[in-house]
Amino acid sequence: MNALGTMSLEATAIGCGLMAGVYFAFSAFVMSSLEALPSAEGIAAMQSINRVILSSLFLPLFFVTSLACLGCVVWGVGHWGTPSALYLVSGGLLYVVGMFVCTAAFNVPLNNVLEQVDPSAISAAETWAQYLRSWTRWNHVRTLSSTAACALLLAAARCG
Repeated sequence: MNALGTMSLEATAIGCGLMAGVYFAFSAFVMSSLEALPSAEGIAAMQSINRVILSSLFLPLFFVTSLACLGCVVWGVGHWGTPSALYLVSGGLLYVVGMFVCTAAFNVPLNNVLEQVDPSAISAAETWAQYLRSWTRWNHVRTLSSTAACALLLAAARCG
């Protein structure tokens, strides 16, 4: 791998690390903080977070890092047998499946359901409790996947 490839790989690993940090914050304290609020306030706060995140730097980082990890998988498969190939394929797949697919299949649909909830409705508290449990569980998957992908891609960069 040439210097440009190594720099690109390191940038991809940094992207994975940044995403892991965002997800870690939600798993470690944001969701617990929202859960400590009265249901209506927690719902309204999460609805606001879900709206704001769509126009933040999170979304470009989310997609660019996902595409870069997919590129790592393709490059690793195409260069199978090189010292970095297994790290590239493993890290890229772990990120794409554990972060991107998990987000698309679980967290986003849960966010879409929550968006339709009237925080003042009688059934809102039950919906909120289910949301917190399920969303946070899948967020743990994203946190671990992003962190492990970062480590694997850094290992690939060390292989040269």
